[in-house]
Amino acid sequence: MNLHENSNEVTIILAEDDPGHAKLTEKNLRRAGINNEIQWCENGQLTLDYIQGKGAFSGHSHTKSVILLLDLNMPVLDGYQVLEALKSDESTKRIPIVILTTTDEPREVKRCYDLGCNIYINKPVDYEGFSNAIRQLGLFLNVVQVPNGK
Repeated sequence: MNLHENSNEVTIILAEDDPGHAKLTEKNLRRAGINNEIQWCENGQLTLDYIQGKGAFSGHSHTKSVILLLDLNMPVLDGYQVLEALKSDESTKRIPIVILTTTDEPREVKRCYDLGCNIYINKPVDYEGFSNAIRQLGLFLNVVQVPNGK
């Protein structure tokens, strides 16, 4: 099944610095029936560059709608900086952002919601728990409505 918006396919951006977590996340989203393009960005700056069509993605025509799965603890720019930058920009503030992190500190959860995240999910540290959480997220993503990218 694909996430769709007005017949435009949605790209899932996976902002995750750990290649193992990125592969496991993609594998379990696929197991949940998600067939959308998944764009892996290994740090916060690459994530912003991809969404804004800058840096390594300069000239990249970004016509698809996106949903962002965002880790908080990343190099270059952390997830908080990415979240704040996207939600404070008129052209990107409607992008659905799912925080997907091992951080479960209540004040960090509150901070993310204050900055505008749409959903906050704590990644279990054990393999089975992590895999199950991502499959559940995939089932949820199958029914989510995403705003048009333009």
